[in-house]
Amino acid sequence: MFARRTGWKLTENRYSAALHKARAQGGRLIDLTASNPTHGNFDFDSAAILSALTHRESLNYDPDPQGLLSARNAVAGYYNTKKVRGTTHAASPEQIFLTTSTSEGYSYLFRLLCDPGDEVLVARPSYPLFEFLAEMQDVQLRCYELFYDHGWHIDFGGLEGLITQRTRAVLVVNPNNPTGSFVRCQELDQIAALCRKQTLALISDEVFLDYEIEGASEASAAFSNECLSFALSGLSKISCLPQMKLAWIVVNGPAELRDQAHARLQIIADTYLSVNAPIQHALPLLLDQRFNVQPQLVRRVRNNLALLDKRLESARAIRRLVVDGGWYAVLRVPARQSDEDLAIELIQRFGVIVHPGHFYDFPQDGYIVVSLITPDEEFREGANVVIGFLDGLL
Repeated sequence: MFARRTGWKLTENRYSAALHKARAQGGRLIDLTASNPTHGNFDFDSAAILSALTHRESLNYDPDPQGLLSARNAVAGYYNTKKVRGTTHAASPEQIFLTTSTSEGYSYLFRLLCDPGDEVLVARPSYPLFEFLAEMQDVQLRCYELFYDHGWHIDFGGLEGLITQRTRAVLVVNPNNPTGSFVRCQELDQIAALCRKQTLALISDEVFLDYEIEGASEASAAFSNECLSFALSGLSKISCLPQMKLAWIVVNGPAELRDQAHARLQIIADTYLSVNAPIQHALPLLLDQRFNVQPQLVRRVRNNLALLDKRLESARAIRRLVVDGGWYAVLRVPARQSDEDLAIELIQRFGVIVHPGHFYDFPQDGYIVVSLITPDEEFREGANVVIGFLDGLL
């Protein structure tokens, strides 16, 4: 009686079973997969955040398919303070559609662009959520490869070879999760030109764009006029407030295509009207929270990365890959066993949680992913355990 699109394999995998068992036993666990900044011991301005939700106008209901103008002005202001290729670009509130999350933004865009069975090209390795989002919209994902050579790069030959008559969009994550690699200006130009030539849309997930670690975020699809483009972001990462459910889509591109997309998105958004008024009225103040929390988070990420590098100096066969930006680091480790077996052993023997590379569709074993926002002392202890254990395998 259920739809085929929800016919997922619901049995617990070995990694999840091991993690659940360890938690049920009640022992201390060191979490090197932390992704929730509200549990990261950061100093949030609680009074300002809570007061932002008490706006009197929240008692009125004045729906707008794109979101309240005051909120969209705040998002435009965020973009208008950013420099792209050394230049400040103007973003208009008319380009912006508010959503409750980037996941909802993806559902809008997949519905806008794709009929059932149409295809979207997405990078590999990348975040596993895309598979579920696509399946729920009856969209097929086809993966183009990122390859590593002193940094991550897009395999453009492979990308072009994947395009078929059913292809509707190319999706990039900038910077990618978990590789932390920015889409370089030249790469974005090349993708945009390919999309224009093949009449495809460009979708750019830019939730981590503010977090520069070892690279510089030069490129944003929010300012790409070469092809029909959509940039997604939101409060979850920008202000480290995932519980304040608000995100957005920025629509750009050649005027005729942009206008057509705008008109159709108006209907889609008007059908749901999903963003609540208190969050929209609070958005200007909640966006300002980035000036408080982002420096704290970047400082921790850089400190943990420096600690990791210091510890790796004496490691024999473990390599930390380049991290342009974001919150995660990828370790290249000896492939003496599967990444899943390795991660399970770390949980069972040492109570240390890491993500195996196959979670993110790495092409082969020999990769683990660790979070760089884990509190400092916990990260230090966990990194020492992981590196000591891996070295002991040789």
